[in-house]
Amino acid sequence: MANQTFDSAQYKEYMAQLKRMISELPPFCAEFFRGIENETLIRTRVAYAGDLKNFFGFLIKENENFKRDNIRSLTLSDIDRVSVTDVEIYLSYVTMYVDDDEREKVNQDRAKARKLSSIRAMYKYFYKKEKLTHNAPSLVDLPTIRDRAIIRLEPNEVADLLDVVQNGDGLTDKQKAYHKKTQARDLAILTLFLGTGIRISELVGIDMDDINFTSNEFSIVRKGGKQDILVFGDEAREALLQYMLERERIQAAPGHEDALFLSLQKTRLTIRAVENLVEKYAKIAVPLKKISPHKLRSTYGTNLYRETGDIYLVADVLGHKDVNTTRKHYAAVSEDRRRLAAKVIKLRDD
Repeated sequence: MANQTFDSAQYKEYMAQLKRMISELPPFCAEFFRGIENETLIRTRVAYAGDLKNFFGFLIKENENFKRDNIRSLTLSDIDRVSVTDVEIYLSYVTMYVDDDEREKVNQDRAKARKLSSIRAMYKYFYKKEKLTHNAPSLVDLPTIRDRAIIRLEPNEVADLLDVVQNGDGLTDKQKAYHKKTQARDLAILTLFLGTGIRISELVGIDMDDINFTSNEFSIVRKGGKQDILVFGDEAREALLQYMLERERIQAAPGHEDALFLSLQKTRLTIRAVENLVEKYAKIAVPLKKISPHKLRSTYGTNLYRETGDIYLVADVLGHKDVNTTRKHYAAVSEDRRRLAAKVIKLRDD
């Protein structure tokens, strides 16, 4: 079954990073991270640690009520005294500030909302444990996140993108040298994105034993660690089979033997590497659109909704917990369908 790549070097690096970050945080944070371990991904916990360090740093440097030399000296009693106003001032502060390395940092509403969510998670944990009597962050409104224009590929652009991956047309000579070694792998990856709507974190976590060609399905781990099954069609099956013929001949690096998608260093492919390869091919096929793995996922969702009109099916396949999340992303497609409905009904013959 799929897992969180617990045996991979990448996971171990995340764990080492998190352990190091926790050692720099107030001692009570260790309990928080142990408490959420089974319900969060390792990347989420690393992001939480970074956001909490930023918040605590603000408290001891910018807030007269919490002046300290080091955030390690902060206690739960200190945290319990944080007010709604303190949190609101923090969110205003992180809009633009200078970090410890004298670098200017800018955070838009989306980034500020994530930082507040991290703080809320910690407060919620200790409030539920009755170790805090106040939960100020829960009373602070999340910054309004303005909807961005959803960028997707049109059907002809999907074909163009896969053609570039298949043939290598438009690549530089240096890129073509790598393409000879990675063509089958890259085609399988792009086909899975476009044919199943898989998340990038789910894709890099796939192990070889997770794929079942008898039933055309594979196991994945969703956000929060929930296991799920995705079904793939004939095009994805063909691309996967072609890659599997190569993958079975590769002796992976120690600790990466189970991984399906490998780098040229024979280690489990990282999220960053997948983002780079998608960007590389997309710049050639659709130079006027900034395409990422998530945009390929959106493309799949759009195509599925256009074909079926079933928003609940789209939500289920994409792994959305709330169908309203799906509805928001595909509102434009819904509008197209409404316009079609308005034209279908005739009140009088012409």
